[in-house]
Amino acid sequence: MKKQLLTIATATGLLFTAFQGNASAHEKNYKVKSGDSLSKISKTYNLTVAKIKEYNGLTTDFIKVGQNLSLLPIHTHYTVRSGDSLSKIAKAKNTTVAKLKEINNLKSDAIKIGQSLMIPSTKTTSSTGNTTSSASSNTANTHYTVQSGDSLSKIAKAKNTTVAKLKEINNLKSDVIKIGQSLIIPSTKTTSSTGSISSSTGSTSSSTAKASAVVAEAKKYIGVPYVWGGSTPSGFDCSGYVNYVFNKVGISIPRTVATIWNATKTVSSPKVGDFVFYETGTGPSHLGIYIGNNQFIHSGSSTGVTITSMSNSYWSSRYLGAKTAF
Repeated sequence: MKKQLLTIATATGLLFTAFQGNASAHEKNYKVKSGDSLSKISKTYNLTVAKIKEYNGLTTDFIKVGQNLSLLPIHTHYTVRSGDSLSKIAKAKNTTVAKLKEINNLKSDAIKIGQSLMIPSTKTTSSTGNTTSSASSNTANTHYTVQSGDSLSKIAKAKNTTVAKLKEINNLKSDVIKIGQSLIIPSTKTTSSTGSISSSTGSTSSSTAKASAVVAEAKKYIGVPYVWGGSTPSGFDCSGYVNYVFNKVGISIPRTVATIWNATKTVSSPKVGDFVFYETGTGPSHLGIYIGNNQFIHSGSSTGVTITSMSNSYWSSRYLGAKTAF
């Protein structure tokens, strides 16, 4: 179905412009075929190789058949509320009206209540905003912009600091970082051991509370039907559902299965609130939220939002692994 829609849209030169309004939440995804290269795909979709690599967290030009690629920038979603306008949303989300219209294929400034909008990530993130006072209070601190292939441990090693200090000074609750994010790099004299212990304890407590909130929110939508490209309670696809739930509890994650897979940290076994990934095509192509007791909640194409056992014969044979945003 996705291939058919992409083919039709590309042939008419109107990639997804037919999905205006609420359907602006539909994603631009591409499944790699035999003979493809990043260069070939970039020309087809009028993008640069660098942009495709950035959108998908790729560090090399290597791609494989069946791999799912996002053709949109890393982004989150926002549901339009009463009193909203594009200019108001753009200001609140630190972006521009032009960027909102471009990523959502909007031809005018008209939006309506309940409409789902994609919000492009910017280099000025909540992490930066939350740490302004810390930066100004110690002029020895410097800033670093996250590059493709970076991780907190890699940055910490390069900057002669620790992951714990990076997380503390940037108010990070997990090891998840994203390309373009601005991080404060502490001087070697800034963080006390007492402060580090306090922050670590608070982070663990906060993560547990967030995970519980995620599960509680996820269960509210049991029975909502599956809709391809759906990201609202009127209908969800698997990643639209997970993205919606996490955003509702204040955690921003990417929109597609592939980008969530790339942006999150691998764990050996899932804890409550973690992502569980499955291979229904080639590579990560379905995901859900682990809720404990060997169960996960997800939006299945034939079931809608439902709770399923990890031991289910269909899903257990397709299990890829678990990752976390905490």
